[in-house]
Amino acid sequence: MKTDDTAFKSFRVSERQEGEKSFYRGDIVQRRVGELPAGDVLIRVRYSSLNYKDALSATGNKGVTRQYPHTPGIDAAGEVVTSAVSQFNPGDKVLVTGYDLGMNTDGGFADFIRVPAAWVVPLPSGLTLRQSMVLGTAGFTAALCVYKLLQNGLKPDNGEVLVTGATGGVGIIAVALLARLGYAVTACTGKSEQESYLKSMGAAAVIDRAVISEPSARPLLKERWAGAVDVAGGEILWNVLRSLQYGASVACCGLVGSPTLNATVFPFILRGINLLGVDSVNQPAELRSALWELLATSWKPACLDDIATDIGLAELEEGLQTVLKGRAVGRMVLDLSRPA
Repeated sequence: MKTDDTAFKSFRVSERQEGEKSFYRGDIVQRRVGELPAGDVLIRVRYSSLNYKDALSATGNKGVTRQYPHTPGIDAAGEVVTSAVSQFNPGDKVLVTGYDLGMNTDGGFADFIRVPAAWVVPLPSGLTLRQSMVLGTAGFTAALCVYKLLQNGLKPDNGEVLVTGATGGVGIIAVALLARLGYAVTACTGKSEQESYLKSMGAAAVIDRAVISEPSARPLLKERWAGAVDVAGGEILWNVLRSLQYGASVACCGLVGSPTLNATVFPFILRGINLLGVDSVNQPAELRSALWELLATSWKPACLDDIATDIGLAELEEGLQTVLKGRAVGRMVLDLSRPA
């Protein structure tokens, strides 16, 4: 049988009509490899992971995915089946995160993907395929945040480092990474019942989200944070900016609170702080590979095998709803070997 004739399972989201209303539904369907988009490398996917962007794609958010039917999944890890380029050979273990995977290119919620070679990263020897998806885009984003903070002078003896949204995918890995590197991490969360869990991941202290989100008319707040990783945006980010130490930085990578930032220039011009934007989608291949190598070695969180729950395709719809509603704690890994 030709490879293009090979059948495989895929979580396929399509737009449906019910009277005058349209809605989006995901179904586990049979597809053939020949239906995949053109690309240099065909990969047999073993694991993927669940991200907020996947939940948006699966519910018809046209800002993420323009055309349906579509297969979400912005992360994938597995083995090369065929390759049109010399740097990859059949059997190579690889991972793909970012770029257009799972957005407008069929993604990792399926047994196979086909992508450009430039998107593919060899699996570092210090990670298993599953571990690479426990990290996934969330872990790579957290690593980018830490990398940028270090570039801008953050050192362990500078003081407390804040992580907002600390029970989410990016947040929990940022907590673990910073703790691994010797920083005193304060985890901010709206899930107070997760305090012991966050401390087991390396947080030195846990504060309630309400403390950070409380509005204030003051242009500056008391200096506290030596640095911060923020996934929230909105009022939380503005309060973090106003309470950074002189010359400190916050790495901003999310908007789960709000995409709006109502701020003044006072913290920037009176305390010399830095707001660092972090995008994990289109990073250069050299930096991408270097950060994955760090995540597999000196930055590898000690708790990596403890922060994820494994699910199969049959549980994917429920998992995506959990992520969409902000109820997820840690990471969810999609194991494609589980029965659908």
